[in-house]
Amino acid sequence: MRDTSRDAVLREAARKEGVADLVEVRRMDVTDPGSVQACIAGVVADHGRLDAVVNNAGAGHVGTLEQESVEDVRAVMEVNFFGVLQVTHAALPHLRSSGGRVVTVTSVGGVVGQPFNEAYCAAKFAVEGFMESLHPVAAGVGVTVTVVEPGAVASEFVSNAGVDQDALLARASVYAPALKAYLERTARSFAGAQSPRDAAATVLEALTADAPPLRLQTSDGARDFVGTKLADLDGGTVTRLTSGWVS
Repeated sequence: MRDTSRDAVLREAARKEGVADLVEVRRMDVTDPGSVQACIAGVVADHGRLDAVVNNAGAGHVGTLEQESVEDVRAVMEVNFFGVLQVTHAALPHLRSSGGRVVTVTSVGGVVGQPFNEAYCAAKFAVEGFMESLHPVAAGVGVTVTVVEPGAVASEFVSNAGVDQDALLARASVYAPALKAYLERTARSFAGAQSPRDAAATVLEALTADAPPLRLQTSDGARDFVGTKLADLDGGTVTRLTSGWVS
């Protein structure tokens, strides 16, 4: 984890599940190549091998494109795409040796573009394309690649995104009505969000199944949502759907 001073919650959860002795916390900042290399090298040095990597670091981002800077978008890409790239790149030689697995938590937003999420969805789309391209190549050397696609999950991800809705709307200019409608719709969807435990069960499936597929959705809702997009050859169904989120 990036900030190891926050490991108490993780350690307490592990204790309650009776697996405290299996949890080892190490520092890794996915935006820092040296940190990534040091963490992975340390694991291999101490344990002799690396069997799996779960790419789960991510940053949320909501806003109007006109009010964002290119630097804002780059920052999202650094965590959500290049972070995944750096970890996977560093881990792959070790996973090839062990016949291991790469499991990457993406999002339904990596398949369906969502209003006011241009930077976030661009990064997640990039991750999906990266992993889909890597999948057959990695399989040829004994490494399994799977992406896990959650929908709304009741985790700290939303609060960590630091979205100040009033400030966001105040500077949204002509986009304010559409942004307000989108934020209200999002709040309703998160009211019925999946629990982190349920979503994590799909990650466990990706790690333990004999032959996991390239894509696993974490809920029926996520499956339906992704299925709508993958069957939508000209984009008409999805754009009609997402247009309703901003009106």
